[in-house]
Order: sequence, then C-alpha cells, then structure tokens
Amino acid sequence: MKINWGTGIVIAFALFMTFILYFVFEVQSNSKYDNDLVVEEYYKHDSHFQEEMARIQNAHDLQQKPSITYKNTEGVKIAFPATFESDKIKGNVLLYRPSNKKFDFNTSIALTNSALVIPQNKLIKGRWDINMEWQYAGKKYLTKEVIYVN
Repeated sequence: MKINWGTGIVIAFALFMTFILYFVFEVQSNSKYDNDLVVEEYYKHDSHFQEEMARIQNAHDLQQKPSITYKNTEGVKIAFPATFESDKIKGNVLLYRPSNKKFDFNTSIALTNSALVIPQNKLIKGRWDINMEWQYAGKKYLTKEVIYVN
C-alpha cells in the first residue's frame, strides 16, 4: 500500500497529538510532579491586594527600615532600628519556599535586642521569599524580601 502526502500529514498530526496527550496525562496523574497553586485561596488573596499595597507603601515610607539579612552561621536575622520600641512591635514572619510549599513556615515576631533570628537549621538550601507583616503604633506594615540560602 502506498501512502500519499495527505495521509502522511494526517498520520504525523495524530502521532503528535498522541505524544502531547501522553505527557499531559503523565504529569496530571504522577504524584512526583507537584502542580499546586502558589496561594491556596487565590481569589480571596487577590481581593485584598490594595490593602497589601498600602502596607507595603507604609513600610517603604519609613525613614529607618527593618533589615533582613542572611548569614551562613546564624541564619536569617531581622533587625529593627533602635528607634522602635521592641515590645510594641507585633506581627509574624512567613518564610515561603516557591519550589515546595511543604517547607513553608510562619513565626511570630518576638524580638531580642531589637532583632529576630531564624536559625540556620530551619532553612534548607535555595530561594526563600520572606513576607513580614507587622504593626507598630497602630499602623500596619508589610516588608517583602527574597534571600538565597547556601
């Protein structure tokens, strides 16, 4: 049987579609390919976007801002300026791991000498997004930072 060029094109398209569908089903059914959303309740989170931008602007407008640094020996150090009264700072720090949400964790802000230290043993190598939501003197702030752990 001789195959003309029209039949060849149809066969090529059918093989290509089969190839693509195989990979789509493989990724959806195999548990090693994690395809979770970044945020669980995406639309609920998005509805508070303007409020979040206002808190980021509040943090940006500060004369002296808190600093977030990473050191191999200590871990992540969040230092507030000495002008802030440590006992009046409330809030929490979310360490978010973009590659795997299983490593995400939240910690309350409890300052010692105007600083909060997150120990090295809680962090694995790679990128971490830090979202620090805090409040001082009745005003809300949001500080976002990206660090890389070696």
